[in-house]
Amino acid sequence: MTHSHLPTLPSIRQQIDSIDEQIQQLINQRAECAKQVAIIKRSEDPSIKSFYRPEREAQVLQMVMERQKAAKDGQHDGLAGETVARLFREIMSACLALESPLNIAFLGPNGTFTHAAALKHFGHAALTQPLATIDEVFREVEAQSVNYGVVPVENSSEGVVNHTLDCFMGSSLKIIGEVELRIHQNLLVAEGTQIKNISRIYSHQQSLAQCRKWIDAHFPKVERVAVSSNAEAARLVKGEWHSAAIAGETAAELYGLKKLHENIEDNPNNTTRFLIIGTEDVTPSGDDKTSLIVAAHNEAGALYHILEPFYRHNISLTRIETRPSQNDIWSYVFFIDFEGHQQDPAVKTVLAEIQGRVRELRILGSYPKAVL
Repeated sequence: MTHSHLPTLPSIRQQIDSIDEQIQQLINQRAECAKQVAIIKRSEDPSIKSFYRPEREAQVLQMVMERQKAAKDGQHDGLAGETVARLFREIMSACLALESPLNIAFLGPNGTFTHAAALKHFGHAALTQPLATIDEVFREVEAQSVNYGVVPVENSSEGVVNHTLDCFMGSSLKIIGEVELRIHQNLLVAEGTQIKNISRIYSHQQSLAQCRKWIDAHFPKVERVAVSSNAEAARLVKGEWHSAAIAGETAAELYGLKKLHENIEDNPNNTTRFLIIGTEDVTPSGDDKTSLIVAAHNEAGALYHILEPFYRHNISLTRIETRPSQNDIWSYVFFIDFEGHQQDPAVKTVLAEIQGRVRELRILGSYPKAVL
């Protein structure tokens, strides 16, 4: 196309304004539909406290990503599927907040990766509440002081979060969702801080370890100070001109810090999985996981008898962990995650078989696989 046939800048801007107007009208129409859904649900159940449906949101986001993939496969340029899905997440969050904003407890403080996971899953229209311990998150959800809680359960580099698993053993709460968050670490400084003046780097001990090679290469002589959380590191740096913090995007935004270097983690694939805990059961979304706690008999081949039905019925296990029983000395319980929903016929058959082979079996929940 020659320059003479290119559209003018004013004409393109006019087209953008027209598209923006249409997008705004459609978002308002969607919000009105969401309000109608709330009215119908409330008429069916006046005691309803939350209009959030994990399986429905997972299905919507999955459809968004599939449509975007189909558009790109058709040679249309466009945004990445996950980028568009994140936009829809915020639209759904805002629409839900029109009737009843969700109250979400998470392992704090503000600015941590758990905070980022809560926002990623529920959107920025949710009301988030930081709590000091995982136990407190469980207690607030059990007391129904909040709608849901967000807690870490495993990291691809560091392994399982045992405290979270132990809390499930004494709780009736259920898993209603999961979030997978790629852990990107950034070197953050306050405005005016110069690289040559940095004499101290704050971060959580785990983050310092995850960025050790990068620090060795770029700041080998700088003091490394371990603090209670990456968010605390960012807070400290906010008022200091000679220090830096290693933390994530959420902490940088919260404390208004400048990202001097991005993605400095030694392992670029480092990912943490978080669980969403609540009180209700979740219906099938079409792409689900189920989590169990199983207490085995103290006998030879106990674990084999638990796992064999999964193999025979072709159900894929995604995780198995062992924890000491809180009731019996030298006894252990197994935490098992597998693909499928407890309402699936094959899963029902497997669970029935296992039930007769163990001392106790408790379903922690069936829930949609992480979409984003």
